[in-house]
Amino acid sequence: MKHCLKVSLLILLPLLVNAQQNLYWEEWNQNQIDSLQSAWSNVGNDTLRMGIARSLGFYYQEKNRESSLYFSKQQLLLAEKLHQRLWQADALDQLAYVLAKMKNYPRSLQFFLDGINISENEEAEKNIWRISIFSSAKDPKVARLTVLGYLNNDIAVVYKATGNIQDGLAHLLVARKIGKSINNYAQLSMTNMALGTDYLFLNKLDSAISYTEDGLQYADKANFQKYRGDMLLTMGKIYLQKGNTALSKKYFQEAAQTSQLQNNSVEFGIALLNIAQIFTTNGNTDSSLWYASDALKILKAANDPEGVINAYLRLASIYKLKNKFDSAFKYQSLAMQSKEQLDNIEKINQFKNVGFNEQERLQQLETERAEFRNEIRTYVLLSGLGVIVIIALLLYRNNRQKKKANYLLAQQKDEIQNTLSELKSTQAQLIQSEKMASLGELTAGIAHEIQNPLNFVNNFSEVNKEMVDEASEEMNKGNYDEVKFILNDIKDNSEKINHHGKRADAIVKGMLQHSRQTKGVKEPTDINALCDEYLRLSYHGMRAKDKSFNVTLQTDFDKSIGKIKVVPQNIGRVLLNLFNNAFYAVNEKKKLLANSYQPIAEVKTRKLNDKIEIVVSDNGNGIPQNIIDKIFQPFFTTKPTGEGTGLGLSLAYDIITKEHNGTIKAESKEGEGSEFVIQLPLTKTS
Repeated sequence: MKHCLKVSLLILLPLLVNAQQNLYWEEWNQNQIDSLQSAWSNVGNDTLRMGIARSLGFYYQEKNRESSLYFSKQQLLLAEKLHQRLWQADALDQLAYVLAKMKNYPRSLQFFLDGINISENEEAEKNIWRISIFSSAKDPKVARLTVLGYLNNDIAVVYKATGNIQDGLAHLLVARKIGKSINNYAQLSMTNMALGTDYLFLNKLDSAISYTEDGLQYADKANFQKYRGDMLLTMGKIYLQKGNTALSKKYFQEAAQTSQLQNNSVEFGIALLNIAQIFTTNGNTDSSLWYASDALKILKAANDPEGVINAYLRLASIYKLKNKFDSAFKYQSLAMQSKEQLDNIEKINQFKNVGFNEQERLQQLETERAEFRNEIRTYVLLSGLGVIVIIALLLYRNNRQKKKANYLLAQQKDEIQNTLSELKSTQAQLIQSEKMASLGELTAGIAHEIQNPLNFVNNFSEVNKEMVDEASEEMNKGNYDEVKFILNDIKDNSEKINHHGKRADAIVKGMLQHSRQTKGVKEPTDINALCDEYLRLSYHGMRAKDKSFNVTLQTDFDKSIGKIKVVPQNIGRVLLNLFNNAFYAVNEKKKLLANSYQPIAEVKTRKLNDKIEIVVSDNGNGIPQNIIDKIFQPFFTTKPTGEGTGLGLSLAYDIITKEHNGTIKAESKEGEGSEFVIQLPLTKTS
């Protein structure tokens, strides 16, 4: 059966790859992606792997850009190995687009230009593997122009992001011309959409309307609705700028409905914010508040920092109009905090892009020099009798210019090297100071990466369940040969479950290793004294930050424990984290209940046969039951933004379970308090 599965995969794989000819807008379900991932791991043929890499690169383009970057690089390497020029240009387009979205503009620009150079050359029309991916008509020229059209369309993203609107428009107009020549309606839809947004930015509203309407019409012709919500949003913004709020509201509502149907959370949230703005303009602050609040929830869930900042600002302005200045101040402060975090990230991106303008300038210089050489040749051909004198003068002039250019380039090279040295130093400082803020961004990629092996575990478990039932039926029929065959398949599936389980384990270990410090040395330690020491240390630390903080400290130590072998520094870190959390919890409850509530924090120890137990408890607000299972996960925190990293309990769990072979668990009743129980092996000293 295992052999049959492999044969079936090789037969179906070309069909899967061939279905990608509309991959710029194709939607995939998880089963198809799992199949492609499995094929990527099992198929050894370079040509098929190139097609699979292209499919996975496009799939992850807006979902996980690191994964998209990886598979696009694999497509490029395989295309170069197989001498597939058009596939190289296509891979360069993917790589450049993802790098632009990641704000690495210098590399993105270079990849775009390399792709354009390849696809402008008619040599790229030769030897195209699976041409139907690029041209349903199977015409090599149409295939090449299709890739060239998308490259010119996508490079505009880089120019717009760096403020060079005019060069971006020039490439978009080239892309529009190519799209019309080959009737590529999907590309024409995207190109006209981009032209509409650029002309809106330039305040040329009539042109913006014309191009955006063309984009909507081409989308209908191609049955390509992926960006319909974006275009409807653009139409709404245009009419809002023209002062036609009724028509603007209509387009924003259509954009919201379309984006919601397409599960495009970011565009859905932006559409709701624009509707809120219209209600504010019309004086309907209640409706405006409802739409803005809903937009904030959606944009937070979509992890769109710029959208969240705009939502905060919109809510602040609404509450100001409603004379609720406390709420207005709250959202204004949240907007400022979020903007500050976003600016810190942008600083690193600015350093990454320090060479972009220089790269463009050098490219322009090279173009000018090429034009100048052509001009010299023209003058030489037309000079006639004065050719010797003219050539001598031009060579002299050219030599001087070359020396001057070389001198300038040498100076600029030194300046760039100095800038890069300063950049490395500054980057190191920024990365260190922003490490905890940036660690939060790892969670989305980790969640995605760990989901893949877990999907395999779930799928193979379901298959095993069905095979067990099938084996039972065959056993009842007396078909023992078939039973043995099924049991072998179950064994194979179990091995795959074990393999992917280890993959998930490795991902988690890698994440924990990111923040773990080096191990200490176990030594005889008085655990009671250690608990008491860190309880006091945590209490005085809390008092140093808040003089009004008070809590009743209760201890109950089992003196029969004696000294046990532990790493005192690391156990101290665990205790300090638990005490800090307890004090934070009771302090928050004290703020709500004031004098009617007496905060209590307690630590007790006891000996249990071959174990010792440490219990840290408080009478704070407790932990909600729906999140108590998540508290030991890395980066998960119940504290507000800026007050917690979500690493404390994760590191505590590591220290107790992995370093000391113990256990740690949490018990809580919401509104009554929490209790953390640590059990460690009793390894007494002599």
